[in-house]
Amino acid sequence: MGNFVGSWRHLQDSEREETDSEPHARPMDGQSAQWKNAVGFWILGLCNNFSYVVMLSAAHDILKQEQASGNQSHVEPGPTPMPHNSSSRFDCNSISTAAVLLADILPTLVIKLLAPLGLHLLPYSPRVLVSAVCSAGSFILVASSHSVGLSLCGVVLASISSGLGEVTFLSLTAFYPSAVISWWSSGTGGAGLLGSLSYLGLTQAGLSPQHTLLSMLGIPVLLLASYFLLLTSPEPQDPGGEDEAETDARQPLIGTETPESKPDSSWDLSFQERWTVFKGLLRYIIPLVLVYFAEYFINQGLFELLFFRNTSLSHAQQYRWYQMLYQAGVFVSRSSLHCCRIRFTWVLALLQCLNLAFLLADVCLSFLPSIYLIFIIILYEGFLGGAAYVNTFHNISLETSDKHREFAMEAACISDTLGISMSGVLALPLHDFLCHLP
Repeated sequence: MGNFVGSWRHLQDSEREETDSEPHARPMDGQSAQWKNAVGFWILGLCNNFSYVVMLSAAHDILKQEQASGNQSHVEPGPTPMPHNSSSRFDCNSISTAAVLLADILPTLVIKLLAPLGLHLLPYSPRVLVSAVCSAGSFILVASSHSVGLSLCGVVLASISSGLGEVTFLSLTAFYPSAVISWWSSGTGGAGLLGSLSYLGLTQAGLSPQHTLLSMLGIPVLLLASYFLLLTSPEPQDPGGEDEAETDARQPLIGTETPESKPDSSWDLSFQERWTVFKGLLRYIIPLVLVYFAEYFINQGLFELLFFRNTSLSHAQQYRWYQMLYQAGVFVSRSSLHCCRIRFTWVLALLQCLNLAFLLADVCLSFLPSIYLIFIIILYEGFLGGAAYVNTFHNISLETSDKHREFAMEAACISDTLGISMSGVLALPLHDFLCHLP
C-alpha cells in the first residue's frame, strides 16, 4: 500500500499500473473498501499512540523504581526505603514526571518541525517500518533498563515512533475520504484508553512494570499488519464524502477547488503558498496549542502532586488511575465526531485553561476533600482535549483544497506537540518549587 502511495506521487503511469497488480491493491466494492480503510486507520491510530501513552502511564513507576534500586544499592538490607521527600505533603519523586514527558515529546517536536521541509521526499512504507521498529525498541529498552538515563532513551524511541507515525498517517489521510480522520482520531483515543488501562490492569494484577512493557510487543506488529495488509490503495475521490454540503458552505483557507487540483501536487507548492496556508491554519493551531499546554501541564505537572493520603490507593496507583481516566475522556470525545462537531475550538481552549487554574489552586490550597472529585475533573479534562484534537483536524480537512490538504494536515501536527513541550518545560520548575514546601 505504501509503495502504491509513493509511486502515485513519484513514478510514471506505467509504474503505477504495475503496483496496482499487487495483491493488496486488488479492486473491491466501495463499501468493503470503505470499511477496510476505516478499521485500518483506527488500528493505525491505536498502535501509533500506544507506546507514547504507556510511557506516560509508567512515568511514576520508571522514576520510583530507579530511585528505589539506587537506594537499595547504597543501604543494608532492611525495610523498604521511604520515597524521596516523604516529609512533603506531595510525596514527590526526586525527578518530576515532566522529565518523562519531555523525553516522550521533544523528539516528536523535532520531527514535526522538520516534516514540512523534507519528510515528504521519503516514501510512506519506510517511514512506517521505522516507526514500528522504534516502538518495539522503546518497550524492550525501558523494560530492561536499570538506570534513569537508559529508561529515558527508551522513552525517546517511543516519541520518535509516535511523532513519525502521526505525521505520516495524517498526511496519508489526504488520499482518502475525510471520514478516515474521525477513525484515526478515535484510534488514537483508543490508544490512550487501552494503553493506560492495560498498564493499570496488568500492574494491579501483580505483573511487574518490566514484564507489563514486554507483553506489549505485539502492538508494533499489529501496526505493520494494518498498514500493509488492511488498507486499500488510495484512489482519487471526493475527500469530503457526506460532508460535501458543509464543505461548500465554508470559505477555504486558501484558493479554490479546480478540477485539476489533486493531492499528489501538494508538495509542488511554492514557499509563498505554504506560508499563506500556514497563516490560515493559525486560527486552529493556536487554540489546539493552548488546549494541550493546559492539559499536559495538569497531567505531568500536577497529577503527581494531587496526592490523597485518606484513600486505600497508593501514590503510584492514584497516578495510574488519573492517567486512565484522562485517556478514557479523550477516547470518548475523539470518537464523537459523528454526533458532535465544534467549529469554534477556542472555546475548548478557554475551558481547559480554567481547568488548569482550578487544579493548580487545589494543589496549593488542598480544598477538594475527595479523590473522586479529582477523578470527575480529570475525565472532563480528557473530554475537552479529545474534542479539540478531532474537531481541529476535521475542520482543516474540510476547509482546505485538495492541493493544499496534505501539507495542511502535516503542518497542523505541530500544534499538540508544541503545547505539550511548553507544558513539560514549565512543569519541571513547578515540581521542584512545590516539593520543597513543607
